[in-house]
Amino acid sequence: MKYLFVIVSILGCCLYGQSVHSEERGFHKVFDGKTLDGWKPTAGAENAWRVEDGILIGTGDKGRGYLTYTGNLDIADLEMKFSYRFPDKGNSGVSIRAVKDETGTRDFKSYHADLGHKGIGKNVMGAWDFHTPGRREHRCFRGDSLIINKDDSPSITEIENSLTNADIKANQWNEVHIIARNNHFQLIINGKLSSEFKEFLPKTSRLDSGMIQLQLHDPGMIVEFKEILLKIIR
Repeated sequence: MKYLFVIVSILGCCLYGQSVHSEERGFHKVFDGKTLDGWKPTAGAENAWRVEDGILIGTGDKGRGYLTYTGNLDIADLEMKFSYRFPDKGNSGVSIRAVKDETGTRDFKSYHADLGHKGIGKNVMGAWDFHTPGRREHRCFRGDSLIINKDDSPSITEIENSLTNADIKANQWNEVHIIARNNHFQLIINGKLSSEFKEFLPKTSRLDSGMIQLQLHDPGMIVEFKEILLKIIR
């Protein structure tokens, strides 16, 4: 019985370790790997998104637009982790704090974490994009740490040991970690900080909360996502 207890204890520890490793504290799965439950395509992209073998696939030739997470449509602070790949060339990304654009210039206003194929350029791959009609859309390319000052002037410094083109895997899975806390936003890819910004504009000029959306930017492209985890902070 003594030996049996030891064996059971060891097995229990192993299983517990696997559980902790697969489910990080505070994160929960928002893609079940089987269906689009919890996600809704925007108009024009109804037929563009599908699920196969645990992978969420967006096909630009079947429509362009966004796939909106419907589990919570008003998220402010968050952490999001997932893997993505482009079988060929493409331009995609994740919009956070997305809201309807009342100016009509875009469908949605958002802070957008840009993703693209290896070699597309640092103004897209690993950059932050400001989909913010009515206010200045600043540069925050791969390798940039941007401060948006109270008067809307930018200050940009170079991130040490930031993500480079060599760190991006072509036609393979890349791991992404997005962090948004109050006025500080970070995009981390394959364990390296790619770009970040802090904004000190008046709160009335910022996006405080909104939707999470996956982007399908161009016809002719395919983008794939898997293992999408979300931690909602507020």
